[in-house]
Order: sequence, then C-alpha cells, then structure tokens
Amino acid sequence: MSNGWVIDLDGVVWLLDDPIPGSVEAINALLDAGVAVTFATNNSSLTQEEYRAKLSKFSIRAQETTVITSSMAAASLLDDGSSVFVVGASGIYPSLEERGIEAKDSSEVDAVVVGWDREITYSKIARAAKAIHNGAKFIATNLDPTYPTPQGLLPGAGSIVAAIATAGLKKPIVAGKPGQAMADLLVQVVGKPRYMVGDRIDTDGAFAQNIGCDFAMVLSGVSKVEDIDEIVPSVVAADLSELVRSEIGSL
Repeated sequence: MSNGWVIDLDGVVWLLDDPIPGSVEAINALLDAGVAVTFATNNSSLTQEEYRAKLSKFSIRAQETTVITSSMAAASLLDDGSSVFVVGASGIYPSLEERGIEAKDSSEVDAVVVGWDREITYSKIARAAKAIHNGAKFIATNLDPTYPTPQGLLPGAGSIVAAIATAGLKKPIVAGKPGQAMADLLVQVVGKPRYMVGDRIDTDGAFAQNIGCDFAMVLSGVSKVEDIDEIVPSVVAADLSELVRSEIGSL
C-alpha cells in the first residue's frame, strides 16, 4: 500500500464552482509533503483535461496529480470499435473516442452509457430503453442519487439511471465508484492508496472497501455521521482541511 490519497471532488474539494474553504490549501499541503494525490470522480460531465483546468483555476497544482473519471471507467467496459447511445454530458465522449467507440443517435447500438445529464428528456429515456430492449449493454457511469451544491442536493446521475433501468427492465453495470471497473482502473494507474477521501458512504466508502484501503469521510458533502452503518470510516472530519491538518504530522 502506498502513501497515496485518492480524493473525491464534488462535496470534498468543491461544490459546483465554489471551492470548499481550506480544500485548496489542504491538497497543496499534501503535495508539499510528498503524498501522491489522485482525484477520482463519479461526475462524468467534464473530461479529464477539463477537470485539470478546473483544479488549476483554483490554484491546485493539477500537473502533480492524477485524475480518473467514471467516463474513463465506462469506456473500459466497452469493446473497441463498438457503438453506443449516450445519455449524459460532453465529458463522456472523449473517453469513448480514445477507444474508437462511436456515439450514435440511434437505438441500434451495442451499448447504452448513462451519466449525469442536466438536459434529460423523455425522448432520451425512450431511446435508451429501446436500445436496451434490443439487447444493448447497459452501463451507468454511477448510481449517485444526488449531487451536492451550495444550495443543497440536486438529482444526480443515479436518478436518471433509475428511470432508464425502470423503462428498460434491466439493471445497469456500474462503471464508477464503487464499481469494479473504476477500482481496476485506479489500481492499474496509481496502485493501492492509503486513503479514499469522500463525502458519500455508499460510493466512496464502498469503493475504499473494494480497493482495500482506509475510508476517510468528510462531512462537507452528502453523508452525515448519523448515516454511518455497515461501512465504518477509519476517520471522520468536518472537511478536507481538518482531515489533512490531523494527518499531516504522520505523513
């Protein structure tokens, strides 16, 4: 096990376009201490490079980190050269293109990939369901039911996936946290970390169990202390800043 930390983004580093107080300084302190920092996000709305640009905009030294997205995990589950119908934002497409996978506006495809889509329509749900009925592989970037914002929780990708799963009469393969595809990708790219830092017990906590590392839970996003049940964090902190301050002496 390395000294590396895997850190979620939404609810840990930022809420939409607002950095969570102290998170930028905390990440740069980890880098200064020689900790390998990897960001692992279930949010498929941005590309890997767009996430790097956003981190840099907040004065985080993104060039010293690794970014892994659920879009990358979803693409890893598809055959090179296959065709897909995508329900999701633009961040999904580059990961598909790198594998030579064609995105088609059709129900006659090999697979359906569903992520967070703020422009979801009945028509998209219907076409996705039809493709699944026709035998298409059904992949969800993640099942997060909600998405944390400064104004509270909004519907997440999981709410869209649920609608398509209901209409398609089929459960999806989950690519992102805590799914095996994301776990395999992470271990392949950066090895087994010391901590998985996240704000969701059901995704980040379960993901930590999957990859065999400690779960550091922060309370700046979705899950609260009273939500702790079967998955018990190794450490709980108010936010990333408090977590790093408590751990920096042992780094």
